[in-house]
Amino acid sequence: MNNLLSIIVFLPLFGALGLAFFPAAEVKQHRVLALLVSLVTFLLSLGLWVGFDASPGAAEFQFEIVAPWVPSLGIGYHVGLDGVALLLTLLTTALTPLVVLSTFQAVQDRVKEFMIAVLVLETAMLGSFAALDLVLFYVFWETMLIPMYLLIGIWGSENRLYATVKFFVYTFVASVLMLVAILYVRAHDGGSFDYLAARNALQASGSAQRWLFLAFAVAFAVKVPMFPLHTWLPDAHTEAPTAGSVILAGVLLKMGTFGFFRYALPLFPEAALHYRPIIATLAVVGIVYGALMCIVQKDMKRLVAYSSVSHLGFVMLGLMALTAEGLTGGVYQMLNHGVSTGGLFLLVGMLYERRHTRLISEYGGIAKQVPWLATAFLVVTLSSIGLPGTNGFVGEFLILSGTWLGKLHRAPWYAAVGATGVILGAVYMLWMVEKVFFGRIVSAANRHLPDLSAREVVVIAPLIVLIVVMGLAPQPFLDPARPAVDRLLARFQTAEQQLQNVQPGRPPSTGTETPGLAAALTAPGLEGTVR
Repeated sequence: MNNLLSIIVFLPLFGALGLAFFPAAEVKQHRVLALLVSLVTFLLSLGLWVGFDASPGAAEFQFEIVAPWVPSLGIGYHVGLDGVALLLTLLTTALTPLVVLSTFQAVQDRVKEFMIAVLVLETAMLGSFAALDLVLFYVFWETMLIPMYLLIGIWGSENRLYATVKFFVYTFVASVLMLVAILYVRAHDGGSFDYLAARNALQASGSAQRWLFLAFAVAFAVKVPMFPLHTWLPDAHTEAPTAGSVILAGVLLKMGTFGFFRYALPLFPEAALHYRPIIATLAVVGIVYGALMCIVQKDMKRLVAYSSVSHLGFVMLGLMALTAEGLTGGVYQMLNHGVSTGGLFLLVGMLYERRHTRLISEYGGIAKQVPWLATAFLVVTLSSIGLPGTNGFVGEFLILSGTWLGKLHRAPWYAAVGATGVILGAVYMLWMVEKVFFGRIVSAANRHLPDLSAREVVVIAPLIVLIVVMGLAPQPFLDPARPAVDRLLARFQTAEQQLQNVQPGRPPSTGTETPGLAAALTAPGLEGTVR
């Protein structure tokens, strides 16, 4: 179906409009309709998975639709998916119905408005992944702020207003820089807001390209969030309702890493090479800093929030390695983080519904009372720390090996320091599990906690299945990303050659001389990249 992608993007928005006509008192209808709309969106998105051609000779972007929007300004409605956008689109459509179902008991006030906000947010997220026009991307990008602002500000905890304003100011101000860069690209280089046209025609070089890259990079770095632009995240996660935290961790943070992969790196490769050591250093600092901050947290939700800073530092390190393994691991880790950290926030929310506290010290010894919940929590925890056999191991292994094999200056040191985040991750996550579920019972309220309900099993079971399947059989999830990774590597190889022509004798720095991702992933010892 030619319009399948557009239908998937805008179906949640039409569902939100439908909810607007239901009386606010019809709480059950709002919940059921929102769940049905999100489920239908997910089922339709499976058609994208089935119809996507991941062969090397396939089109770069598939399910493309090009139509005029504001032709007088060169703005068009241009959408399409490559393999990376496809995977993140499926992650979004899979998480949303689970999020909606998880709120059936947790959200009791203003249910109509809550469901409308979730569905509008889903359309904005899907549109951001699909957009191939710079202005269209920016519109979807900024639209995400509105429903997330409402989710935190209305249904959040005590300090929700502070967290909401901080979240909005950080992300909005950084996004304005990106808008200025988009307008510059249109006026001076591409002559069009179309992504493909701008990428092919972009002539900015030297200081101009570096400033443009920084404008995009800052906007995306705030969204990741990278150290030291991360300070809005713990507050937003802590104060957000469980559904908001799951969407924020599962999808919204990937907008930043996806932005680097789709826009900042391919549009400005020479500038990316220039700033790569700085970004890689900040990524490693974020890995260690986030892990150390987790160790001292007393609030479960805040601990999981800081773990996102550490885990997404791995993604950025993989992207900056600019090797087949590193880039593929970075893409895979985007999916892993959405599944694992989204699952952790759901489970923390389930505990909060039972005890109305997130303090680790208020728990202890509850594994006997809630054995199935404890089992699910432990499985998701093992995924988060990268136990072999789980999805987390595949992504982190590819990232660290790709970093080691890359041409970053002192690349083994980046990999070695980054690997300490794996060790520290095991420390803080297993410490939390031990304190919450084992040991002595510290409160009489912990003696009569109900175990997982049937609804909660339906919410968490798909994520556990994904953890195991992605850990034991990762290839179906790696294959769609292969062409996009190879194209990005080829673009950097061209940029490196151009720099060597401008500066004769300059040693290569990208490590992108690769026979292709397929060979890199199948060669013995992962020797797909030139050392």
